[in-house]
Amino acid sequence: MRLTFYGVRGSIPTPGEDFIRYGGNTACVHIELEDGTDIILDSGTGIRKLGEQLARKQTPIYLLLSHNHWDHIQGFPFFLPIYQEGRDINIYPGLTTLNEPDQILKQMEGSLFPVPREALKANIQIIELNDEQNRFEIGSAIIHRLPMNHPGKGSAYCIEADGVKVAYITDNELYPPYKKETDFLDFVKFASDADVLIHDAQYMLSDMPAKTGWGHSVAEEAVKLAMACNAKQLALYSHDPERTDDDIDDVVTHCNSYVTIAESTLQVFASREGQTLDFS
Repeated sequence: MRLTFYGVRGSIPTPGEDFIRYGGNTACVHIELEDGTDIILDSGTGIRKLGEQLARKQTPIYLLLSHNHWDHIQGFPFFLPIYQEGRDINIYPGLTTLNEPDQILKQMEGSLFPVPREALKANIQIIELNDEQNRFEIGSAIIHRLPMNHPGKGSAYCIEADGVKVAYITDNELYPPYKKETDFLDFVKFASDADVLIHDAQYMLSDMPAKTGWGHSVAEEAVKLAMACNAKQLALYSHDPERTDDDIDDVVTHCNSYVTIAESTLQVFASREGQTLDFS
């Protein structure tokens, strides 16, 4: 299995010289299984660059959406494979509040985008799962999903294949002021023994309480979750659009102080565009 980050920013893209090292594109992660299966987590602006690579292939693509907020779907109209004749693209919507499985395509309707969804040449299938279908298979991978705590709701995913477990839990507020969809201990069980936990770390404790209820976790809580579930690595994800490269460096240093105090073997890093984790 190979995992590559193509977009790691939360809320809105951030161009500029202060955002070069970690990147400014919004959420997109690519997983290539040993059998060649391509799984994509979210389609923020980072998916555009990924599309240039996948357009060279003809095999099916599987896109798992956490939810429909703009920063997780806005790159889809610029994803080259959707314009390839006969290309099979399977989209799995998240567990959102409203039944809007094709919201990712609706952004290409009316006055919202110059190219209408009817112009897409690929075979695009929306795979609707009911609320009880939280285990399914894609290629050689077993996928589990779990409701996340976020306004409008959504899905966290665990992908297990090739002897590797990846947990993807973004835009998730571990301790929300509103009704929880999933408790902390349920997330611990869900991501237990993950080789890498990719978790929302948009805020820090110093940002609170001003941003309580906005649907994101503080980095310190992500570290505690990673240690509780015995993850090998924690990838801090969904970086705040106001946080510069140097700011993110400080977040990593701060988080590692927690790891040191706990005498944990957890490896903490900030996800960055172009970064590949090769588990082979």
